[in-house]
Amino acid sequence: MIRIYTDGAAKGNPGNGGYGAILDYQGQRKELAQGFRMTTNNRMELLAVIVGLEAIKKPGWEVEVISDSKYVVDAVEKGWLKNWVKKAFKGKKNIDLWKRYLDAAKTHKVRFKWIKGHAGHLENERCDYLAVSAAEGDHLLIDHAFEETINAQ
Repeated sequence: MIRIYTDGAAKGNPGNGGYGAILDYQGQRKELAQGFRMTTNNRMELLAVIVGLEAIKKPGWEVEVISDSKYVVDAVEKGWLKNWVKKAFKGKKNIDLWKRYLDAAKTHKVRFKWIKGHAGHLENERCDYLAVSAAEGDHLLIDHAFEETINAQ
C-alpha cells in the first residue's frame, strides 16, 4: 500500500497558494510541493491529492490518502463526486481538477482518511509546511483554469 499525505494552503482565498504531498511506500518517502500565484485553498487541497496519485507510475496500487480537507475527503467517501459526475458537474466548482482526479485515481484502489489539521500529526504538519512554503515561494505557477474562470466573471 502507498500512503499519500496531503495539504493545501492559500494566502487569501483566492490568493497565492500551494500544495504539499508526501508519498510513503514501505518507509521510502517522496515530497512534492508547488505554489501558484492565484488560486483557492480547496483547489490546492485537491491538487495535492492529484499530484500524489499522478506520481505513482504503475497502476493497480492500493492507496490511502490522508487529508485534513473535509471538502476532498467527503466528496469522494460520501459519494458526492459520483453524483456530480452523473449531473455533469452542473453548478460545481473545480471541475477541471475533479476530472483530473478521476483520471488519476481510476487505475488504483483509492480510499481516504480524514485527520484533523494542525493537531500535531507529523506528516500533516510537514505537508502544511510544504504547502505554505510553496505559496510563499518565488516560483509561483499560474493556475490557468482558475484565473480564466475569475477573469470571465
